[in-house]
Amino acid sequence: MAEVTKDKEYCGPKYVVVTGGVISGVGKGLTTASMGRILQQYGYSTTAVKIDPYINYDAGTMRPTEHGEVWVTDDGGEIDQDLGNYERFLGLDLPRANNLTTGQIYHTVIERERRGEYLGATVQPIPHITDEITRRLQEAGEGYDIVLVEIGGTVGDYENEPFLFAVKALERDLGEEHFVHALITYMPIPQHVGEMKTKPTQQAIRMLSGYGIFPDFIVCRAETDTDEVRKKKIQIGANVPNDHIISAPDSDTIYKIPLVLEEEGLGLKILRKLACEPKMEPDWSHWSGLVKRSVSPRREVKVAMVGKYVATGDFQLTDSYISVNQSLVHAGVAWDTRVDITWIDGHEFERGDTELEELAAFDGIIVPGAFGAGGAEGVIEAVHFARERNIPYLGLCYGLQTAVVEYARNVAGIEKATSEEFDADSEWQVICVQETQKSVLEEHRYGGSMRLGAYAAVLKKDSRVLQLYEESGRLNEDARRIEQLLANQDQAFRVGMVMLERDKVVLERHRHRYEVSARFVEVLEDEGLVFSGYHRRIDGTRLMEFIELPDHRFFIATQAHPEFKSRMDNPSPLFSGFVGASLAYQHEKADGDGEGQVAAS
Repeated sequence: MAEVTKDKEYCGPKYVVVTGGVISGVGKGLTTASMGRILQQYGYSTTAVKIDPYINYDAGTMRPTEHGEVWVTDDGGEIDQDLGNYERFLGLDLPRANNLTTGQIYHTVIERERRGEYLGATVQPIPHITDEITRRLQEAGEGYDIVLVEIGGTVGDYENEPFLFAVKALERDLGEEHFVHALITYMPIPQHVGEMKTKPTQQAIRMLSGYGIFPDFIVCRAETDTDEVRKKKIQIGANVPNDHIISAPDSDTIYKIPLVLEEEGLGLKILRKLACEPKMEPDWSHWSGLVKRSVSPRREVKVAMVGKYVATGDFQLTDSYISVNQSLVHAGVAWDTRVDITWIDGHEFERGDTELEELAAFDGIIVPGAFGAGGAEGVIEAVHFARERNIPYLGLCYGLQTAVVEYARNVAGIEKATSEEFDADSEWQVICVQETQKSVLEEHRYGGSMRLGAYAAVLKKDSRVLQLYEESGRLNEDARRIEQLLANQDQAFRVGMVMLERDKVVLERHRHRYEVSARFVEVLEDEGLVFSGYHRRIDGTRLMEFIELPDHRFFIATQAHPEFKSRMDNPSPLFSGFVGASLAYQHEKADGDGEGQVAAS
């Protein structure tokens, strides 16, 4: 790390460092995102960095039930889901560099050592590992006023130590006046006691101080508000001003959290600690309106999510599909509607644990992303049910692939149609592995090797998909982004062959190895399946990105993951269209017009 000369005024970004105490899953990511949103309201440009202390290079090879959803960035990073919260709250498209892992840091340092860049020095955790951490933190903050840094895990975890040391070293070099430390802690209320307990928080503060880090703010997460008696105890134990102990009770929506924190004046208090003045008066009216509609909508629709990564022991892990869930929230707000989601594991239909007919009770059906053959036949049955019963259907990635298989079998007459992922020896692979992925799979190079990140798709004239994107205003937004990609030699491949003056083009993020086989595209089109969007590769070949059925209420699937671009104040067009169609279907059923209608086959 470059040494900072004290006689020269520091002009770089300020840092807000967030750590967690007592338990994991305490809400550090949402608190970090909320603080970033608050500081934006005062006129400051903010960005956020997530530090994950695991040895994995990134989250790409981790099971969703192990660590939750894998978030994908525009530039192809497979990242911790907290980056999704940052993007949703801050309105930014963050790069993969905003996620640091122990695996990444050690990998970089070892590669530098192999190249002789340390000039024969003994390479050690301190200073070489910690210097690499601080370098990346400074690099991520370039061009921003304030950088929020979330250190994953819990204070006291062994693997956190290098990152805590690095943050303290950076604070020493830049000056403590440029740093704020916030500890997000959990305040348990044991049932047999009936009283909120502060001792775990006091222990967390003590452990954090062992690294020379003394929290400026304590954010108290609990089922209820933290009262003055508990705040006083923390104040004495942590030597933190009482008004810097922030109550953060459970909220009925995550989007209320910035408002809750602002009620305690957190934004101004952080700025005061950083010796900064507000650049503008906050205006929360629009955000508050969205939150109100999220909490108290006028209507409700019931949606079945037929996925694979739900069950974990005796519990359901909805974090596996957190972006899909949030995208439905965003679309619901746009329609003043609560989307009631029921998660169904595809294996349940295969085993007979759940009757397929139960899907008739829902106003819409979604099949999200997944991998592998397990549960696939159950998912295909659910797609078949949605198509035949004319129930609104939205397929995402795996949801497109299973929809193509289902249509090929039951409409196009290809009875043995399957995916290469399900049956590697079949002659009837309507879904096949991408050519560029074959060597990857043969050599077992799974990490970071899929088709990842933003790719452009040309949309078919007069298609339902084009209509949805046009109505949303996304095409103009994406055209500007595509021009930026074309100007970047390293990223221009994401555009493919596109004529912006002629083509209607959308930009969505991807994470997949398989595609619709070119052998079967014409056959499926002849049988009525509309390929309403495709990526035109540099070599002129096409990768099918969207499908739809014109005679169906709403039957749309995409190879992309539009959930990664959805925001509270700018919902995904596909999700918004799906919720609107589900509402219409619900009304038809109530009027007696929706039952018994079968889609044309």
